[in-house]
Amino acid sequence: MITLIENAHILTQDPAHPVASAVAFAHGRILALDDAARALPADTTWDAGGRTLTPGFNDVHSHTVWFGQTLLEVDLSQAATPDDVYSALTSAEPNPDGWIIASGFRPSGLDAAVTIAELDRATHGKPLLIKHNSGHAYTVNTAALRAAGIDPADPPEVEGGEFVRDDEGHCTGLVDENAMRAIQNVTLPESGEEIARALELATRRYLERGLTSVTDAGVAGGWIGHSPREIAAYQNATLHTRMQIMVTMDVLHEIEGHESDGPGWGLDGGLRTGFGDEWLQIGPVKMFSDGSILGTTAALTEEYACCQHHGYFQGDPEQMRERALKAANSGWSLAIHAIGDAAVDFAIETLEMAVEKNGIPAMPHRIEHGGIVRPDQIERLRGQPIVVVPQPLFISTFGDAMAKALGPKRAAWSYPGKRLLAADLILPGSSDQPVAPGVPLDVMKAAIERRTETGQDFGPDDRLTPAEALYAYTAGSAAATGWAGRKGQVIPGQLADFVLLSADPLTTDLSTIDVAATIVGGELRYGSF
Repeated sequence: MITLIENAHILTQDPAHPVASAVAFAHGRILALDDAARALPADTTWDAGGRTLTPGFNDVHSHTVWFGQTLLEVDLSQAATPDDVYSALTSAEPNPDGWIIASGFRPSGLDAAVTIAELDRATHGKPLLIKHNSGHAYTVNTAALRAAGIDPADPPEVEGGEFVRDDEGHCTGLVDENAMRAIQNVTLPESGEEIARALELATRRYLERGLTSVTDAGVAGGWIGHSPREIAAYQNATLHTRMQIMVTMDVLHEIEGHESDGPGWGLDGGLRTGFGDEWLQIGPVKMFSDGSILGTTAALTEEYACCQHHGYFQGDPEQMRERALKAANSGWSLAIHAIGDAAVDFAIETLEMAVEKNGIPAMPHRIEHGGIVRPDQIERLRGQPIVVVPQPLFISTFGDAMAKALGPKRAAWSYPGKRLLAADLILPGSSDQPVAPGVPLDVMKAAIERRTETGQDFGPDDRLTPAEALYAYTAGSAAATGWAGRKGQVIPGQLADFVLLSADPLTTDLSTIDVAATIVGGELRYGSF
């Protein structure tokens, strides 16, 4: 069955043929463009009505299960005062395990801090878990601490994390980084049914935003995973978009094999990066090297502007590097979470060593986020087979707080865009949803404007053009995920993944554009023509 889309303004993302007016496809692949497409015996014709068609959007760093769960949990994303939080929790229903779970929490967005005593009162003795939108901290109540075996009056010291204390040494309810594992020990694993439900909800929402491919940046382990069986839950779920999944580093282990195969480090059976197909595939292995800017836990080479410390690594750097290189030696691509510039130094050095020993992998090595990338680091990365994956929507979502934490010099180096392109590096599209909203057109707008929520310029030298932003979210993302030449462009032979937009994103304010339809593998999965 051949389908023809006619009367379209097609932005192909192919420099050799940048604009077309018709495309034909069958069996999930693009067959031809323009007159060659019209010459084929189409079984179905869709009239685009002069609207703009682009390749489907591809978010290379999102958290799909986590996002899907936020659609089911108490939503604190709009809370502006502690009373807003307490009120939402007072009327909340506990989950089947008796916990009250809330998400989308931004402490920096409140006019005062919540207190553990008031959280205890609001939850009537039920254990409480509030997930911060950064993903690097929780706020909990006394019942939750006790359920986790933590003495609220004398919490333990944790390497790479903290149970934050007040002046008397008692828990405030704030739990960050590796200390979160104590709470997870009693809230996880989640059931395969719960995970599958979250995936179905999230990927359906993705279609509404024009997303046809998404990478879930951390599953099956660590504080970001939901169950050791999370990959099986992916296989059982109804997925509405193509998915690539990163397993976390702590899931990998030694695996035996023939002596001629050398040391093995990975998943049982030898599964590794690249296993799967165009619909569900194992991506790089995810390693966390540091924390977040807003939590002042990202590892910096100099002190934060807002406080007298440098942040910290989430473990011993040499031990982390040893594990990363073991994985690379066994055929894994690496995705290293590195936000502070000290962590970016660590990531660059580690990835350079991996490439030197094992060559360039089919799926590129990556630095996730690049919250601060100094000019000398950009030069060191120039032309290397390493992808930096920034999130420009962080700037318009909480750029003022980041600027305050970093100071003007480092804010100018934060979440680079244009500088990566100038250094001949791949630039993909990425949101880190639900840390920040995951609407691709909004992320592109943020990359173009680079202004904080109060309208302040934030690293203006890294602004993208609309064409660069669109290319990043399509062809750039395909290259970053190992799919260059197979998706991300409207070219014969590539996957028939498209988004139909109400207006041209190169000439129209992106905030005024609607997604009219989303096509995945040649199938109309959202909207209409």
